[in-house]
Amino acid sequence: MAETVEERDRRYMRMACRLALKAAGKTSPNPMVGAVLVRDGKIVGRGFHRFAGADHAEIVAVKRAGARAQGATLYLNLEPCVHQGRTPPCAPVLIRAGIKEVVVGMEDPNPLVAGRGLAALRRAGIVVRSGILRAECEQLNEAFIKYITRKLPFVTLKLAASLDGRIATASGDARWVTGSAARHEVHRLRNRLDAVLVGAGTVLADDPRLTCRVAGGRDPWRVILDGRLRIPLDARLLHGRAREKNIIITGSRASSRKIRALESLGAQVWRFDLRGGLIPWTPVLKRLASFGIMSVLVEGGAATAASALRDRAVDKLLLFYAPKIFGGDGRSMIDSVGVTRVRRAIRLQRIELVKLGEDLLVSGYL
Repeated sequence: MAETVEERDRRYMRMACRLALKAAGKTSPNPMVGAVLVRDGKIVGRGFHRFAGADHAEIVAVKRAGARAQGATLYLNLEPCVHQGRTPPCAPVLIRAGIKEVVVGMEDPNPLVAGRGLAALRRAGIVVRSGILRAECEQLNEAFIKYITRKLPFVTLKLAASLDGRIATASGDARWVTGSAARHEVHRLRNRLDAVLVGAGTVLADDPRLTCRVAGGRDPWRVILDGRLRIPLDARLLHGRAREKNIIITGSRASSRKIRALESLGAQVWRFDLRGGLIPWTPVLKRLASFGIMSVLVEGGAATAASALRDRAVDKLLLFYAPKIFGGDGRSMIDSVGVTRVRRAIRLQRIELVKLGEDLLVSGYL
């Protein structure tokens, strides 16, 4: 049976999304975009936005197609831009190249674009269709959408626990709760997201490096919530690889001497007024966004997870469950969030289940 127009559109849009994902973790604060140029049923050009400041995906595809771009159909997961940024606008290039039709997954939520790119193409006589695999395209750039519309980073809370919800045994032993496949997935997340965030308790208990151990990957920013500035100066994340990518968040009354010592090790120290002895999430997230951080992976521990949930700072939850039972004397994955009635429980939406080796990943949105 011959392929329908809808099937063809979805196939090429999925291809564009896969191309976009090749630059995961490298385009921030720009979106991930992939492009596929098709003429007479054949792909004549393809490309993706490799990093902020590089050519946009559609420009790469047009350059590779050359003269074959004329009369072609362009598949693009995000609307082409019309404004001058670090690179020239894309819509005029598509018009000059003689593109016949442009199929996009979603409009660009950036107020500088927001439908203007598609309008410019239509005025030039190019056929434009929008909304192909919209949900998939929106999920691909969910961090960019929140960042550009709300000036806040997209926050993912990740926890690894036994089946009975424990992140460590009664003695504090937590190595390793989950298996190698789940741990590898966490390193893939660190490669894709801009920053990883933990509380001071995690640094004191585990002394983590919080680096990315994926071949060819890059280390995220490390953000430490430390209201009382308890982080030891010999903590491993303060030394060695990526030592210049540490941000310590502390209270306004923290020791100036300790701050200077941390700064001498390459860390940045940001002070905030504490609320009830805790660091408030919203001011921190706004500061991270203004710093250019578009996505944050919160890796715990239990107190940090609870405070993020109480402050409604979390967008997405990733729960890695190992086929193990630690019992009631094990350490809970999330401290108190103040739920006193079942009907007031924090509910997840759009739940997905994935098997990773022996472990199970449960993901959902808040």
